[in-house]
Amino acid sequence: MRVHRSNPRGPAVARAGRLALAALGAAGIAGAMLVACGGSNGSGSAATAAGAAPAAAPAPSGTLSLAAQVGQKMFFDKNLSGSGAMSCASCHDPAHAHAPANDLSVQLGGARMDQAGLRAVPSLRYKDVTPAYADLLDNPDGISVPGPGGGLTWDGRADTLAAQARIPLLDPVEMANASSADVVKKLQAADYAPLIAKAFGAKAFDDSDAAFANALLALQAYQLEDKSFHPYSSKFDLYAGNKIGGALTPAETRGLKVFTNPDTGNCASCHYQGAGLNGSSALFTDFSYEAIGVPRNAGIPADNDLRYFDMGVCGPMRTDHAPAAPNAANGFCGMFKAPTLRNVATRTAFFHNGVMHSLEQVIRFYNTRDTQPELWYPTVGGTPKAKNDPGFPSYGLVTTQYTGGKVQKYDDLPTAYAPNIDTQLPMDGRAAGSAPPMSEQDMADLVCFLNTLSDADTKPATPAKPGACVN
Repeated sequence: MRVHRSNPRGPAVARAGRLALAALGAAGIAGAMLVACGGSNGSGSAATAAGAAPAAAPAPSGTLSLAAQVGQKMFFDKNLSGSGAMSCASCHDPAHAHAPANDLSVQLGGARMDQAGLRAVPSLRYKDVTPAYADLLDNPDGISVPGPGGGLTWDGRADTLAAQARIPLLDPVEMANASSADVVKKLQAADYAPLIAKAFGAKAFDDSDAAFANALLALQAYQLEDKSFHPYSSKFDLYAGNKIGGALTPAETRGLKVFTNPDTGNCASCHYQGAGLNGSSALFTDFSYEAIGVPRNAGIPADNDLRYFDMGVCGPMRTDHAPAAPNAANGFCGMFKAPTLRNVATRTAFFHNGVMHSLEQVIRFYNTRDTQPELWYPTVGGTPKAKNDPGFPSYGLVTTQYTGGKVQKYDDLPTAYAPNIDTQLPMDGRAAGSAPPMSEQDMADLVCFLNTLSDADTKPATPAKPGACVN
């Protein structure tokens, strides 16, 4: 098979396809996916989960290094924010797979907890083997051509967990510390300051820059060492290890086939589940970056400025791949990281801008972005109908039917960068009005399979109806 991938050398170009793991079959795939065990890391922002119950720090683990014990204390310390009301755990809640506990597209932070973020907060789980960003990273499938990959955050601008941790601590709309020195002063006043001295030496606070660097390393050590960031406790892990409780139902088995089938879901083309980089396996990401034209989110205050575009790898938060001039050719524009799909069924905000709020809606977007774009993008110049036709779907972002006009497709990407849009299935650019690649049964089965990727300590955001994922 052949699929396409966005590439910095120009428009989406053909590349060799992914391993068609569906061909292994439900019986053989477990042996092909030995699940890795190891540490964890994170790649999100630490903006506040408004209205969520405060997270409680677990008791220090004797298995953690001293540095990791410091990181654990820091992770739950709200005093490390400018507001005094937010910690890393405020939006990377352990009870929600280290992701937000609410359904907000972006979280609130800042010195007075009233500043909206710019991007959705991802989970911090399963980041321990993420490679550093590279424009031409080898793909873990061993077949696809190298392309942009690796790094932490939606645009890959942090190469390590320590580098990532610096971002929310100093961001004015997140933890809002005025400087790294301010963070160090708060650490020096913390009740766990003696632990910091024990971990990093009696002179740990003598040099403010070194103390801040050690603090970032402590947060990194905690996420790498604490098993809660990488439990590998899902039903899929039991299935892959051929263990009791891992038998997939017929619906889940069909969903796995949709996931890997290059002619229907084709999810595995980016959310690769085989043996991966750095000794990983079944991470359900290939660390790659794709431009898929996610609709603009009017709920993000920054998007009220029609001149503002979040274009991922090419800016504005990341600056080293910015266009040479406005709308100048740049193959990186519109590209965002393909996240792991582990615990995806527990989430309530999806994509880099949190514009969608259910897993079913996301799958329907993938299936009908091209065949029914009027469900996802605004119509310009048309006339809204007083009443929608009986068959007009209600699952899209646009719930009003129009007569005439033109659908403003890819409305969150300047027109100059539309050629960067990836055209691999299920978003293959097929004509509006044509049949989508997945059937209703395919999509329902796919949701069932994706629920098997949830860790044992989580709950699904939308519980399945009794019997829905059985037969």
